[in-house]
Amino acid sequence: MSGGALEPNAYGRQLTADEIADGAHRDFIGGMWETMGEMQLAFLQAQGLRPDHTLLDIGCGALRGGVHFIRYLAAGNYYGLDINASLIAAANHELQVEGLLDKQPHLLVDSLFEAHRFGQRFDYAIAQSVFTHLPMNHIIRCLVETQRVLAPGGTLFATFFEAPASAHLGQVAHAPGEIVTSYDQDPYHYSVDEFHWMAAAAGLTLHPIGDWNHPRAQRMLSFSLPA
Repeated sequence: MSGGALEPNAYGRQLTADEIADGAHRDFIGGMWETMGEMQLAFLQAQGLRPDHTLLDIGCGALRGGVHFIRYLAAGNYYGLDINASLIAAANHELQVEGLLDKQPHLLVDSLFEAHRFGQRFDYAIAQSVFTHLPMNHIIRCLVETQRVLAPGGTLFATFFEAPASAHLGQVAHAPGEIVTSYDQDPYHYSVDEFHWMAAAAGLTLHPIGDWNHPRAQRMLSFSLPA
């Protein structure tokens, strides 16, 4: 990981090689391996993702969505980064299992969202179940770093747990999924207005999407860079 690492969330534990071989990483990142992977690809396709586009997968983990993206995209067009080195090791394991090494995906262990290390501009980016685990200052860092690498007209899609108002200090129960979120501890909730402020601070324009049938009631946001 690069210097000045952000504080890891619950996914900071490093899996062993034996755990990875046994497939423990699939549950470690939240389960619903096939369901969520297929859902992410279908969503991005509906938003215009084509095989010739470049895609940045922020918090790619063990490639729950990544194996589907990599299979769909042209060789070399998938880029994934994650804070957890063992999950990147698990991602490489999944690439071998799925026979996708010839698609030449790019994977990076990085704790500061420094996607510029790839040396690539991106047509699309996705952060699935990332902002749900981050305090606001870390989200802004992610948005600023992503803004730096989006191509003109590029878009970042990100999921979040929605709060009924800004600075909502009480807990919120979300259904389906029965996840309880908080203002100041993981998992976090935010209002759409708070994301408008964060997007503006990062030089991006927010377009709330809302419900996209996520099985744990995460809402979807779109952050765009002017063309």
